Amino acid sequence: MASKLHLPFLEATRNVFQLMLDLTDIKDLPAEIFDGENELDISIEIVGDMSGVVVYRFPQKTSLNFVNIMSGMEIEEVDDFVVSAMSEISNIISGNVMTMLAQDDLKCDILPPQLYQADETKTYSVRTSCCISTSAGDTCIDILLNPTK
Repeated sequence: MASKLHLPFLEATRNVFQLMLDLTDIKDLPAEIFDGENELDISIEIVGDMSGVVVYRFPQKTSLNFVNIMSGMEIEEVDDFVVSAMSEISNIISGNVMTMLAQDDLKCDILPPQLYQADETKTYSVRTSCCISTSAGDTCIDILLNPTK
């Protein structure tokens, strides 16, 4: 199940980074070498045939680089504008993934993005991560889900 989810997230992330950020130098990055120091974590809750959360982990430098590309402005600190922009990127990637999963008869929906707050009391049967490296910075996606069927 993890690989069935892993690949659509990678594909959707690549597509969104190419379309929204005009990044073409996108490479997979092993999750174990992802340096997520001082990161902005955006979560998208998943409901439907699978339930849980997807966490988009953007180091602050990556967040600022992405927003600078999108807005054409030099932003130097993570503020509400940066959080909103990174939330929208996360939302678009997640929506694209849900469309891909629906083609495989896995019906899920997403809830609005929010800043991630870990809940150590929850357990997930599907746990996987995929990370991407670009010239504008790295991004890691943690997929934490349970089947509901």
